[in-house]
Formats: sequence, structure tokens, C-alpha cells
Amino acid sequence: MSVFADLVRHLADLLQPLFGATAAAAAIVLFTAFVRLLVHPLSRAAARGQKARAALQPKVAELRKKHGKNPEKLQKAVMELHAEEKVSPLSGCMPSLFQLPAFFLLYHLFSNTEIGGKANGLLAHQLFAAPLGDRWADALGDGGAFGAAGLVYVGLFAFVALVAVFNFRRTKRMMAANTAMPVGGDGGPVPGMGAMTKVMPFMSFFTLFTVAVVPLAAALYVVTSTTWSAVERSVLYR
Repeated sequence: MSVFADLVRHLADLLQPLFGATAAAAAIVLFTAFVRLLVHPLSRAAARGQKARAALQPKVAELRKKHGKNPEKLQKAVMELHAEEKVSPLSGCMPSLFQLPAFFLLYHLFSNTEIGGKANGLLAHQLFAAPLGDRWADALGDGGAFGAAGLVYVGLFAFVALVAVFNFRRTKRMMAANTAMPVGGDGGPVPGMGAMTKVMPFMSFFTLFTVAVVPLAAALYVVTSTTWSAVERSVLYR
């Protein structure tokens, strides 16, 4: 943790001449962009995997007709098809999994008052009038929703809502275009997948809840990463 804290602190010091009191916030945004840049090859692989899986759907449909009465043989045939075409059904999960450590590091860094037995000086940094270690509830208790700190969150919520609407519409279009369901144990669609397909586009708005409950530093990570994902996916999945 102390090594990670030193990294953020040194990065904030480098950005101090350009961003002044918001240098630590700028450091978090830059750190997030760096993490997403490292994960980008996995995102490209996930996009290729999804396109490959979509291209295999006619063959999967044929296997479903052929082995529909034998679920075990059907699943084995589908797995063999994926292996033959070198398509992994889990490739789309990898980018998100690799980002989790960075998010939790930021969360814990700005949730602890001490690091290595010393006072956590990063908590004194702000994004405009909002301390990076505070949450939305703290802003509401200090000036209300339209106080100095509250307005920072108003701006964040507005920006996140725009990105969420963009992701919501894109996800609905992608799911409408890809009507094929994953194969379940009985040779048909996985139980509950239809309901999940309807709910999934609304998960775009979950970011609003996340921003409201985590420390502002972690919220900045989430907002930056979500925005990166929106732009990245619009390019990779066009």
C-alpha cells in the first residue's frame, strides 16, 4: 500500500505545476488511463472473441438441432467447436477482472487515515472543493447538495448519467443484434438469460450508485474507466 501511495503522491507532485490543488485528482485520472492502456490488448482480444462467437452462431444452431435431445453431447460439441475455432467464452471478462486490483487499491488508499504508521497526506487533496477521501454523504452534510463540495458531485453525476445513457443505448443495440442465447444444460437457452438480457442495459446506471458511496478518489477512477470503456467499445464493437 505504501508503495502505491508513494506512486500517487509522486505523480501528483509532477502534475502540481499544471493542476495546483487538484493535482492528486489529475494523478488519479492519469493513473486510470495508464491502467486502461495496459488492459487495452485484453479489450481488443475480448472484442475479437465476441465477433468470433457471433460468427459461430449458425454452427451452434446446427449443433443444437443435431444434438438437441442430448444436452451432454450438445455441450461437448459446442466446447469442441469453440476450441477448434480458438474462441474463449470467458474472454470478455478478463479486462474487468484485471482492473479490480487498481480500484481496490485506490479505495483503501483513500479510506485509511494512516499509511505505514504515518498520517495519510493524500486525504488533504481535493477535486475543487471536495476532499478526495470524502463521500457524497460528507458533501451533503457540509453545505448540502448545492454547496461547494456538493456541486462537484452534481457535475460528476451529470457526466456519469450522460455516459450511462450512451452505454445503455449501445448495449440495447448490441443485444438486439445478437439474438442468439448461450446453450444451457437442456440444449436450449440458459434459464433466466432472457430476463438478464432485458436487465443488463440498465446496469450502465449502476455507476451512479458507485460514485455516490465510494470515496471521491475511487469515484474518479470509476468515472474515468467507465468513460474510457464507452469510447473504447464504440470503436472496437462498431
